Amino acid sequence: MSRLRRIVMVRHGETDGNSSVRFHGAADVDLSAQGREQMRAVAARLQGEIVDLVVASPLRRAWRSAWIVARGRPVRLESDFREIHFGRWEGMSAEEIRASDPVLYEDWQTGKPGFEYPGGEPRAEFRAHVQRGLERLLASPARGALVVAHKGVIRAIVEELTGAPLDRERPDLGELLGVSRQPDGSWFLGRHSSNPPALSA
Repeated sequence: MSRLRRIVMVRHGETDGNSSVRFHGAADVDLSAQGREQMRAVAARLQGEIVDLVVASPLRRAWRSAWIVARGRPVRLESDFREIHFGRWEGMSAEEIRASDPVLYEDWQTGKPGFEYPGGEPRAEFRAHVQRGLERLLASPARGALVVAHKGVIRAIVEELTGAPLDRERPDLGELLGVSRQPDGSWFLGRHSSNPPALSA
């Protein structure tokens, strides 16, 4: 059984590509000044967390965020924690997507079965590579890990470990989420299994 007892996940901060507005998956946009400030705030919130391992996506917005949050600790890059490729929607805002692909946009928003990003990475392939990265993380000797990655990656990890999806909008840029493992090996969102969602970090 994995030695890991707790995984703290942080979504990277705001980017020069305006990730709060635009969809950047494979695009390697950099962290903005606002994003760096968000990560400094996250670093302060992480005081007291026991972290033996820091892992980040190889995309600049993630590993630069991890470098700030880790405060001098080594950062291991995990290629399988890269974000999904949004295909022709890369770099577009939701309004632009709705205007250019109204039918696909509606399918996406309603969660239509079989939906795929047009020209993008198949979602099954995305989940498979996140799973491979998660397996390597769980096989590490660490007891507490910090993962700095992307919205889709964090959502996939939480769902894989807990069996329950996050709310559609989570995690936001700079949001911190933690999952903890019980003695029976099951994982839950939060530090204690009785935590309400508001205390999930």
